Amino acid sequence: MRTGLGGTYILPIFIPMKFNKVKRNPTRGIYEEKWILDLLDKSPFVHVGISTSSGPLVIPMAFGRKGESIYLHGAISNHLLKSMEPDKHICIACTQYDGLVLAKSVFHHSMNYRSAVLFGKPRLLEGDEKMDALEIITEHLSPGRWEQARQPNDQEFKATRVIAVEIEHASGKMRTGPPSDDEADAELPIWTGNVVSETKYTAIKSDSDLQTPDSVRKLLDV
Repeated sequence: MRTGLGGTYILPIFIPMKFNKVKRNPTRGIYEEKWILDLLDKSPFVHVGISTSSGPLVIPMAFGRKGESIYLHGAISNHLLKSMEPDKHICIACTQYDGLVLAKSVFHHSMNYRSAVLFGKPRLLEGDEKMDALEIITEHLSPGRWEQARQPNDQEFKATRVIAVEIEHASGKMRTGPPSDDEADAELPIWTGNVVSETKYTAIKSDSDLQTPDSVRKLLDV
């Protein structure tokens, strides 16, 4: 169940509305909830944007997700988190860059990508809910790490601000495939094609004499 500008509804999609409707190349727009949440889960971090009294502010942040809630954390004095207002929407974005698209004309050069933009209102967490959110964020970064590492002590817990954002609106967008050149340029002797990109962990550099945990080794297989 999701509550937004259009009321409350239960659907496996995010309904295109004022916040999330894809306007440029709308055929590339994706509103399927599973596609958007799967992309979010594959992202190591997100960009979080808010509007403040001194202007817009966007920063990259680690995060975690459970259900339709996204969890963010930072220092208790973190400017972005402190500036969030519970009655105002914030924006969360993630992108997977899949490579360059090199066309015959400069105008048609592009990139292949998968992206999602999500909107919701922030809620400050305390107590057990706050600790649970810190576990969710840690497990998103490195599954199994919460139990392997020392968990926050009282001082660290008090020094950390944790926010939950319930997803109300979202949309995805994706470009795939080769260049789209004009027919008039078809015979130009210019190379075209794709330069594929992939985001992945490539190596482990140990800072310990201990054996690397299997959970860390598995990150290379993702």
